[in-house]
Amino acid sequence: MHLMAKLQGPAGLAAAAAAASFCIASAAAADGGTAVAAPGGPLLEWLMPAAAHPAAQTAEEKARGMVAGRARPRPELLQPTLDPRLQRYVPRPDAAALRGRFRAAASDVLPDLAQRWIAAFEKIYPNVHIDLAPPYEGSLGAQKLAAGRLDIAFVSRELRPVDVAAFRAKFGHPPLSVPVCGGSWRHFGFLDAVGVIVNQANPIRRLSFAQLDAILSRTHFRGAAPVTAWGQLGLTGAWAKRPIHIYGVKPWNGFEEFVRERVLSTPGHRGAWRAGIRFSPTVFPIATQVAADPDGIGYSGLAFLDAPVKLLPLQRQAGEPYYAPTYGNVARAAYPLARLVYANVDKTAGKALDPALAEFLRFIVSREGQRQVLEQAIYLPLRAQQARASLRLVGR
Repeated sequence: MHLMAKLQGPAGLAAAAAAASFCIASAAAADGGTAVAAPGGPLLEWLMPAAAHPAAQTAEEKARGMVAGRARPRPELLQPTLDPRLQRYVPRPDAAALRGRFRAAASDVLPDLAQRWIAAFEKIYPNVHIDLAPPYEGSLGAQKLAAGRLDIAFVSRELRPVDVAAFRAKFGHPPLSVPVCGGSWRHFGFLDAVGVIVNQANPIRRLSFAQLDAILSRTHFRGAAPVTAWGQLGLTGAWAKRPIHIYGVKPWNGFEEFVRERVLSTPGHRGAWRAGIRFSPTVFPIATQVAADPDGIGYSGLAFLDAPVKLLPLQRQAGEPYYAPTYGNVARAAYPLARLVYANVDKTAGKALDPALAEFLRFIVSREGQRQVLEQAIYLPLRAQQARASLRLVGR
């Protein structure tokens, strides 16, 4: 990974644009590598070569992926360590008594990892059998789960609202979506983190979720007034009256749903996009569009940054730090738009899951289960606080 850090300034912006690179605005790390931006503190620019232009899957590649899973990318040179606070898995003393056969499905980017979890779990519990077979496709798995034809669906994104509605119509409650590992940092097609990008000429330094909601939504559930000009975000001079041009992905899309759920929505309230967004059918052109528009802002997977843009540090809640989308911040789940892989199951509120299925999920989010993620070397293991939240969902 080729990085060059320099103080933020016009010369740095010009150099970045000339080199067709993108830059990450962040603070100098003071804690072993976490790039945290504090209000008023000096920023650095991390200049990185723009990604190669990603190509959409061909029909033949999609067909192969449904049968054998998508071809895995080359692992990152840097790999994370397991969080030492992850809970170790302690097998049940009555391992032989735990039994059952369960039907599973997975997205085309997950069968390898899911099979690793299944094989490790079945070694501990030989009377439990979890069948995972093609076709590998997240939407099909979600649909089969909603139809009652599956026990667990591993999906590399949030479920579509239509699938949640179908499940609720059949069972009277929504499915339980349990985070089982992190996404990747920037692997194309493998749940890369999402970045908020602006043109490199834009002097904006950072944004909060409240500000993003004010820019992107018409619902404004985070409480801020609508924002339509850069001056409303603190820019002065010639920038004060310049309009904000928003670039996004047309609903429904996995990237769009993720940003809607993380930024526009609050508990019990589903956010809605504002009018006037320049929607594209896919995420592919977003970076190029923002790079060509000095007034532009958009969101994109890190794997799709194939044009010179600037990535902004983000703040989840008032009073919290701003985190840039560096590898370290995504790996330690500090960056607020890092993504998650989910295991989706049928669990009625107030009722326990099948003991074997619940034990399988507890194993996955344990230290031993997350070691399988680490050894696969594509996705990022959960941090301890994430694993504890998953255990609370499963019930302990």
